[in-house]
Amino acid sequence: MKPTEFCIVGLGLLGGSYAMALTKKGHRVTAIDVRGAAIAWALERGIIADGTVDDGAHDGDMARLLGAAGAVVLGLYPADLAPWLRARQGLLRPGALVTDVCGVKRAVVGTVQGFLRPDVEYIPSHPMAGREVSGVENADDRLFAPANFLITPTAQNTPAAVAWAKELAAELGFAHVSVLSCEEHDRMIGYVSQLTHAIAVSLMNANSDPHLVDYTGDSFRDLTRIAKINEELWSQLFFANRDMLTAEIEQFEAALTDLKTKLAAGDEAGLKELFRRSTARRKLFDRPAPGDKTS
Repeated sequence: MKPTEFCIVGLGLLGGSYAMALTKKGHRVTAIDVRGAAIAWALERGIIADGTVDDGAHDGDMARLLGAAGAVVLGLYPADLAPWLRARQGLLRPGALVTDVCGVKRAVVGTVQGFLRPDVEYIPSHPMAGREVSGVENADDRLFAPANFLITPTAQNTPAAVAWAKELAAELGFAHVSVLSCEEHDRMIGYVSQLTHAIAVSLMNANSDPHLVDYTGDSFRDLTRIAKINEELWSQLFFANRDMLTAEIEQFEAALTDLKTKLAAGDEAGLKELFRRSTARRKLFDRPAPGDKTS
């Protein structure tokens, strides 16, 4: 990827990690955030070259940064992404490429591509990386190496933009890249991400014993790590994908009921078969990937 100027809008955990990785690769990175402390923190550490606060008092600086950027990364919450871009698309440089880190696609992509200027292209993507903490102060570009990067183009996207998104993933350090539709993305995310968070949250809410921390082992800690959750972000993600998530919860309920039924009936053979099947499927995650999926 040729060096270019990136503007990161929303300098949180992922936005900060993008900035860190891209700066190391020789790109000039600027940032816009509602928190002045986030901009100051990133400037002090050389993660960004320039930045400003989105507070209504620095519109000139924001116009300057957006107008200079060849690529803009939107690290905004789902409910904020389209309104923010609609209001500020006039500040973008002609020919600019816009991408995002948003964890849902159907609720965002069609809206954005429906109003975006024809001389600017939005290529949606989703880095499957994160932690149970937030803020640029916790940014770490090492998150990307073991993670997956998802690109969700539509018929409005050009092959050149899809190729650029793949180059961006490689520049950030992602080893695994997949290209899929927005519908496929949201269905898959409903299972591998949102359902897992729903299970972790439910586990922590199913038992209020304050002494659990004194008794638990690593299995409970590992399973509930993601229950430390950003309630604003994750409520938006859940509601934006409620149909897919509801279907996945029902599928999980059926699987848990099946296990419960075998246990109640004393079906040892059936229970052991569930264990063997889960072990075999989980081992697939431990194998080296044979190569990137680029459907």
